[in-house]
Order: sequence, then structure tokens, then C-alpha cells
Amino acid sequence: MNTSASSAAPGRTLLVGFGKLGQRLAPRLLANGGEVFALRRSEGELPDGILGIRADLSAPLAEKLPAVDAMVVTLPPPGGVDGYRTALTHLADALPAIPVRTVFVSSTGVFEGSASGPPITEQDAPAPASDRSRGLYDGERAAIELFDAVVVRPAGIYGPGRGFLLRQVREHATVNHRRRTNRIHETDLVRALDLLLRMPEPPALVHAIDQAPAALGEVVAHIARELGLPVPPDDPSGEPTGLVHDGSLLLSLLGSLEYPTYVEGYAEMIAGEPTR
Repeated sequence: MNTSASSAAPGRTLLVGFGKLGQRLAPRLLANGGEVFALRRSEGELPDGILGIRADLSAPLAEKLPAVDAMVVTLPPPGGVDGYRTALTHLADALPAIPVRTVFVSSTGVFEGSASGPPITEQDAPAPASDRSRGLYDGERAAIELFDAVVVRPAGIYGPGRGFLLRQVREHATVNHRRRTNRIHETDLVRALDLLLRMPEPPALVHAIDQAPAALGEVVAHIARELGLPVPPDDPSGEPTGLVHDGSLLLSLLGSLEYPTYVEGYAEMIAGEPTR
């Protein structure tokens, strides 16, 4: 299923949280003549065309928010198991009407503590075993209850400005070579969020995963070769932890990924680094 993103963007969109994802999504929405509001706790200059709203969702908002057609929630995990629910309840109370479309960005971290097995799909139910995973899962349920939200669960997001593994390889840091890892390039995740805002009938849940889940040792070995550096040492006490997630639904929606595997993504990041 290759679904085109050619339908019109929402007329008015509220970005709840304005980090890297919101900053890359906003120009796509503005390009179609839409209005974009950015709700964030901090002040500071915003890109042209974006209307800022300063608010802290840990407490009820003093003023009503503008009416919008769509909303994308990219809040960092609040403290406590019910942190998301509290923030989303305050958000719902401040809106004059529930948007027609809400996309809630969660994480594959809802599966932390699950036993390893076949690749995890959207049909598998999380069994959260840590405060973080329970908080994420409760946030998903609150977003569905309050906004009938479409839930997106990205794996490890990487891309420009997200070079944690590159730093680990450069520092020759010890890593668990057997840990199973999944990732998604920021560009493909933003494409997915944009599409889910535009689709007449989007799926209720999408796992944002690229086409190459891989052991961490495989990934750092590749990066080390590209950088001409030794492979980071393995942690001999490391267990084969982590899970494998299936990204088939995302691929069917987008048709193709701009960065189908870590090979393409890290090649571009390395090429774009300043020469030392």
C-alpha cells in the first residue's frame, strides 16, 4: 500500500512540543498555506510563520488555546507514571474543541521489559515493566481516550544532530555488541507524521522502524569502518537484550524510506561532519 501524501495539509495545526520533530514538520505544513502554532514551555524566537504559545502543561492553562484542525504531540516523557495523562488532560481542557486529527508520538519503549521473540508488530500488546514504559503506555491510552489519537511509536531516532553512536565510536566506548537495536531516521519519521495528518483514514497505530533492525555490534562496526577507526570494544558481561520490531506497516504507508537502513543514514551523517 503506497499511500500518497498529496492531499492538503490541515488548515490549522497545533504542535504540542517544538523540538527537532516539530521544527522539521512545521515547514511542510506551512508550505500548503496552513497556520502552525507551537506550544512550548520556553520563550525565544520561532521560525517565520509559526505562532508561539508559551504554556506549561503540568498545570491547568490560564487561557484557552486556539481552535485547530489538527494536533501533533511530541512531548518528552513527563515525570511519573501519570505525567502524560496529567499534561494531556490539561491540554484537552484548554482546547475549545477536540481537533479532527491528533497524532501522538510515543516510543517503542512501551515494550521495555517484554520477553524477546518474533519481531514485534502493531498487533502485539505491550506489557510495560518499568515506570518509563508504563508512563508511555498510559500516555498513549490517554491520547486515545481524550483525542482519538493516532499513535506513532518510533524506535531510536537518529539523524543530523542526533549523533550519539558516532560519539561512542569516536570515543572508543565499550558497548554491548549483542544488544538488539531498532532505529528510524528523523527524515522518515517526519514524513510519516506529515502523512498521518493528511490521510483520510490513517491506521490507529504505526511503529516507525526502518528496514534493518540490527545488533549494536554490527552497527558500531560499520560506523567504525566508515570513520577508519577501531571497532568499539564489546562489554563481555552484556546480555543479548533488546527487541526486534517490524516496520512493514510504515513502509507500506510511505512506499519507500529515504533511509531504509542505518548504512544510508550514517553515511550521510559522516559525510556531513566537519573535517578534523
